[in-house]
Amino acid sequence: MAFLAGNVSATSLSPLVAGPPMSHLPAPARTSPPRSSRIEQLRQQGRRPGEASFFFYDAFFKADAVKVLPGEYFVHDEDLLIMTTLGSCIAACLWDRNARVGGMNHFMLPDAGLGATDGGRYGSYAMELLINELLKRGASRGTLEAKVFGGGAVMSGMSSLNVGERNTAFVLDYLATERIPIVSKDVLDIYPRKVCFLPHSGKAMVKRLAPTSAEAVVATERDAAQKARTTTSAGGSVDLF
Repeated sequence: MAFLAGNVSATSLSPLVAGPPMSHLPAPARTSPPRSSRIEQLRQQGRRPGEASFFFYDAFFKADAVKVLPGEYFVHDEDLLIMTTLGSCIAACLWDRNARVGGMNHFMLPDAGLGATDGGRYGSYAMELLINELLKRGASRGTLEAKVFGGGAVMSGMSSLNVGERNTAFVLDYLATERIPIVSKDVLDIYPRKVCFLPHSGKAMVKRLAPTSAEAVVATERDAAQKARTTTSAGGSVDLF
């Protein structure tokens, strides 16, 4: 499984962007998943509504990781691997270069409209939630930068809905309005994506998945939407596992 770091153009998979090169994650050589005291500590901490809570050891990267599901976010100041998988959804990775803190969200639609309660699924709320949590952790709006992923047209016959395009347009407009520079993005096209982000160093990696993976990714997103509709606003994050 090959990941790429930095900026990806619409027609190539050449190495991306901003910041130092990212060919791999530093990790000690291990032959089996270790018992991580950090993972256990994170599991025992209280979680805010919408905060990701699925912590695990990733054998490929040999690193502690957290999975961000649709409607969730996660902010941290250590290089815990933050991961998600996207179809038409968007993940915005924000990082403060001075405070060395960063986070990721995963939203499904641009705006909730009036009366909606499951706000983390919607870009307008998900972006505010992520930014506010970063500010609480010592970040400043003036030194935030963004890397944006997703918005793929992953299901044939669904192009009339333009969900991926609408999500992409929303996040680009939102970040421009907030004057947060986008230093890297891999959006639109037809591919599902797997995204990994390191919140202390600000490094990101993206893997474009085969189009044949689209149905499984979309099924996960739809399942998250269905479960969110049956969860009250005080119910916390939606767990698909």
